[in-house]
Amino acid sequence: MTPDQQFARLVKIAMLGFVAVFGYFMFADTMMPLTPQAMATRVVTKVTPQISGKIQSINVNNNQVVAKGDLLFQVDPAPFELAVSHAKLALEQVRQDNAELDASLLAAKAEVNASATTAQQKRREAKRLDALYVTHGVSQQLRDQADSDAAAAEANLLAANARLEKLKVSRGFYGEDNLRVRQAMNALAQAELNLSYTQIRADQDGVVTNLQLEVGSFAAVGQPLLALVSDKLDIIADFREKTLRGVNAAYPALIAFDGEPGRLYHAQVSSVDAGVSAGQFDANGRLAAPQESDRWVRDAQRLRLHLVLDDSKSGNSAMNNLPAGARATVQLLPDNTLFNLLAKVQIKVISLLHYIY
Repeated sequence: MTPDQQFARLVKIAMLGFVAVFGYFMFADTMMPLTPQAMATRVVTKVTPQISGKIQSINVNNNQVVAKGDLLFQVDPAPFELAVSHAKLALEQVRQDNAELDASLLAAKAEVNASATTAQQKRREAKRLDALYVTHGVSQQLRDQADSDAAAAEANLLAANARLEKLKVSRGFYGEDNLRVRQAMNALAQAELNLSYTQIRADQDGVVTNLQLEVGSFAAVGQPLLALVSDKLDIIADFREKTLRGVNAAYPALIAFDGEPGRLYHAQVSSVDAGVSAGQFDANGRLAAPQESDRWVRDAQRLRLHLVLDDSKSGNSAMNNLPAGARATVQLLPDNTLFNLLAKVQIKVISLLHYIY
C-alpha cells in the first residue's frame, strides 16, 4: 500500500470516526440527556435583628452547625428590661386609675340620688304653693320662689346625671376588657416581645457562615449580621429544552460532583421550573424589543430542573458534606434498559475524567 493510499485510508477512518462520534453525541443528547451546567444549592438565610442595641454575647463560631432554636447571639437586654418594667408600672397605674373612677362613680351615683330626692321635694313644695296661691293662701313671690327652686333642683339633677354618664364612659368595661387596660397590656406585650428579640436564635437547622460579629458592636434593625446556610440541599441543572421531553417529577438521574471525582450520586427530579427569565416581560409601557442574532442556528434555550439526592443510595453524610455552589454534572436515566446502561457508562466516564480536569 502506497503512502498516498495509507493517508487516504487514515482520512477515511478519521472521517468515519468523526461521523460516528458526532452521531453518538446527537443520539445521546436526545436519548440520554446530560448537562455539566449543574450545581448544589442551599437556602441562605440572612440573620437580622428585629431590635437595635449593643451585642452583649456571641454564642456561635464561624462554620458551626446549629439546630433550630439555638441561640446565635444576644443584644444587651437592659434597655428592654426597663421598658418591660415601665409597661408593668403603666398597667398598674391604669388599674389604679380605674379603681379611682369606681370610687368617683359611687360618689356620682350618690349625688344623683341626692339630687333626685331634692328635686322631688322641690317639685312637691312648688305644687303645694301653687295650690295655695290659687286660693290666695300665699303670695306670688313665695310661689315664684318655689317654682324657681324646683327648676334649679331639676337642673342639678340633670347635671349630676351628666357627670355620672361621663364617668361611666371614662371607666368603660370592667375587668380585662377595659380599653385602657387592654392598651396597657398591649404595650406590655410589645415590650416583652422586644425583650425576647434580644436573643437571636436560629430559625432552621444549618451552618453559621460569614460571621463578622464582635462583642460591643452595634446591631441595627434590618441589618444582616451573619448568614445561616440551610442543611436542605437542592440540585439545580440546566438542560436544553428539546432534551426534556417526557421528563417529570421522580425521573431518575445520576450526579457527579467536581469535588468528588469518580463518585456517582443517585438522585431524582423533584420539579421542573415553569419558565426562565427570557420568557418574562414587564408591563413597562415600552415597545417590544425583538432579539437580534446573526447566527444561522440560534442557541438552544435551557430550562432548569431541580433534583434531590436519594438518601437510601447516596447517604445523609454525603448530603451534609456538599457545600453550596458545588459544581456538578447531571445525567438523566432513560427507561430503556440499553439506553440506561449507556447513560450510566457515559456519566461514569465523565466522573473519572474529573480526576484530570
